[in-house]
Amino acid sequence: MAGAPATTAAAVVPSLPALRDGGVGGRGCWEDGAISLGLVAVQLAGAAYMVVVTPVLALGLDPLFLVAFGSLTTGLLTLPFALKVERKKWPSELNNRLLLQFVLLALGGVTGFQALMLHGMNMTSPAIASAMPNLAPGFIFVISGCLGFERVDLKCRYTKAKILGTVLCLGGAVAMSVLQSPAVPPGHALHRSMDRAAVARPHRDWVVGCLCLLGAVLVLSGTIVLQAVTMLHFPSPFTLCSVTSLIGAVLTAAFQVVTTGRLSLGTPQISLEIVLSLVLVGGLVSSACITFQTWALEKKGPVMVSMFSPTQTVGSAIFSTIFLGRVMQTGSMLGMVFLFSGLYVVLWAKKKEGQVLAADRMATDQQDNDDDMEKPLLFRD
Repeated sequence: MAGAPATTAAAVVPSLPALRDGGVGGRGCWEDGAISLGLVAVQLAGAAYMVVVTPVLALGLDPLFLVAFGSLTTGLLTLPFALKVERKKWPSELNNRLLLQFVLLALGGVTGFQALMLHGMNMTSPAIASAMPNLAPGFIFVISGCLGFERVDLKCRYTKAKILGTVLCLGGAVAMSVLQSPAVPPGHALHRSMDRAAVARPHRDWVVGCLCLLGAVLVLSGTIVLQAVTMLHFPSPFTLCSVTSLIGAVLTAAFQVVTTGRLSLGTPQISLEIVLSLVLVGGLVSSACITFQTWALEKKGPVMVSMFSPTQTVGSAIFSTIFLGRVMQTGSMLGMVFLFSGLYVVLWAKKKEGQVLAADRMATDQQDNDDDMEKPLLFRD
């Protein structure tokens, strides 16, 4: 969700067996239904927020200001959950390595990812912006495979499936970006004259926006891998979310001061009260979504939660059509289908691979510690 930490607590909770409560009896059915409806609501809330933020950014609001105060709000609202649920899990002292990881997570997951995402969304559309993060599982597979965290066996059909899914995701994203023409407002100079600069400007902005979104997903993927490493020694997702949000807010504000000379809204045509209200509502919604997703991850694991992520893209496309007058073109929708197909292929392969590994561990009655690194690397906010 824009204005809130992308690498949230829900993004890094290790997958837990979804066998404790689900599937048996009426309670399991009701719980499954409630979780499914809740996950749909979480994604639609993110879609609605992106659509609301888009016209505000178009009026001149500085994305860095929104990231700084949105992250500050989310960090403060998530802190009570961290104190209530995870205080006993905190280490007795923080070493320099853990502090460095916090700073890098904040720099990547808060400042870098959100600034690029908001800037890219402002130059493209909410639908494109909400679709791009679905590339993350494929990129995470590539990054973790290169670092040795992910098992890569070209003879294994699940590895082949993950590679195929990654290629489908990337191809779908490229097609979606290339085949979607930039929207030109009715009052744009393009409608008043045939000036070449006016014709080229929207297309140039669209390309730059898509590159910003792609860069945001690369930053997100690397950050989630780092989160997985951090969570091995600091298994407190709410605390991690709150701390990195607060650090990210400070870093983002400092970056705006250094680059612009002051901490300001930019040059918006709206009042400070409206912006702060937007930030507060976004922080409240984000905190509620983080809490629910964390609970759902504990109950059902990351694969099920990840299955609902395309709902945000669909919601963004529908809301953008209704409220912003933006329509997804046929070619771009086809690219989106390839992207989502690749996402589900990767998730399917990871789930099957996890089941095989679990069966092997049960057969040998040994705990494979090397697999611990893979568990948190599937889900993104």
